[in-house]
Amino acid sequence: MFNAILLNKNGDGGTDAQLTQIDEAQLPEDGDVLVKVDYSTINYKDGLAITGKSPVVRKWPMVPGIDGAGEVISSIHPEWKVGDQFILNGWGVGEAHWGCLAQRAKLKGDWLIRRPSNMSARTAMAIGTAGYTAMLSAIALQEQGITKESGDILVTGASGGVGSIAIAILSSWGYRVVASTGKLKETEYLTALGASEVIDRAELSIQGKPLQKERWAGVIDSVGSHTLANAVAQTRYGGVVTACGLAQGMDFPASVAPFILRSVKLIGIDSVMASKAKRLEAWERLAHDLDINKINAITQEISLNDVISRASDIIQGQVRGRLLVNLNE
Repeated sequence: MFNAILLNKNGDGGTDAQLTQIDEAQLPEDGDVLVKVDYSTINYKDGLAITGKSPVVRKWPMVPGIDGAGEVISSIHPEWKVGDQFILNGWGVGEAHWGCLAQRAKLKGDWLIRRPSNMSARTAMAIGTAGYTAMLSAIALQEQGITKESGDILVTGASGGVGSIAIAILSSWGYRVVASTGKLKETEYLTALGASEVIDRAELSIQGKPLQKERWAGVIDSVGSHTLANAVAQTRYGGVVTACGLAQGMDFPASVAPFILRSVKLIGIDSVMASKAKRLEAWERLAHDLDINKINAITQEISLNDVISRASDIIQGQVRGRLLVNLNE
């Protein structure tokens, strides 16, 4: 038996989340690698699943947790053996396949990547899908030719997990980063991560003109809706906007004008089904480029007992940085 968060649909169609014990025999039969999860996280998607605020869960009952890091207990997959250290992000885990907010998980070996040798399981999950997504976004800017000489990079949702780590990554690469946040009291926190300037999200969060003053060479957006539309409208000629989140909404109330008249590129960033090659590149760069001291400074460690209450906090925007779940406590 092991401890886990288990989600069930209640009689009203809502989500009932409980900390409970599960028998190892109940784990999904289609997994070919049994793992001990040492650390997990609460991402925004996990918060949606646990609170039932959005129909993230596609099978019931469900163990949430789209991220995990730990050690292989047993395996029938040819690439994994007992004792191997792994990282898991996405692949529908915590949505359609039991996830990693549990002390044990049975996963498909093709979903796992090896943890970089210079990175602990704790650090890997302090980074988690939020940091991995931030790195995918930053790499996309580089691949599209946006350099530190190109101009300012806007990071929206700056005090959240993706935004915080995006700032740390970009500043370490020498970019000038402008952080957009609804929490101006976090200015000192954001500048410590590497932001050169902090602006109020109110500048971006209401409907704006289709074309606005050119400000950004690149954008990493985790907010969506009017914020994304305004960021695109303010992007310089030939600039690049990456979109990876929907904290404000899934809508995109924008015009085609920036794409036609300014040759702006809008690139979607998907962390769930990204190829293994993309994952490996992102995690190797995280292992070498990211200042671990900055990550530790933005990380709050909690136990499985705290997960359900903190899931509500993350949905309400009351969490700064990253929530790390220690499964051994």
